[in-house]
Amino acid sequence: MRTFVTVTVSSEGEKASRVLDKFKELGFKTSLGNHDFYYEWNKKEVSPQNVIDLVDRVQDSLKGMNVRMHFVTIK
Repeated sequence: MRTFVTVTVSSEGEKASRVLDKFKELGFKTSLGNHDFYYEWNKKEVSPQNVIDLVDRVQDSLKGMNVRMHFVTIK
């Protein structure tokens, strides 16, 4: 199972390279194509709460960086 993230950066926000560093610190990998990053779940069963907890961690880590994110989780 993977959670994909598409990120939109602002010219008024943090540099894209700094955003990349934050995602890598959280265990995300870079992706080319429709999404910018993905998180590979190591658990066999992932609950909606697990996904929400991950999104919360991302939001906390990127707070104040002026980025928009779109998350999609696919089995």
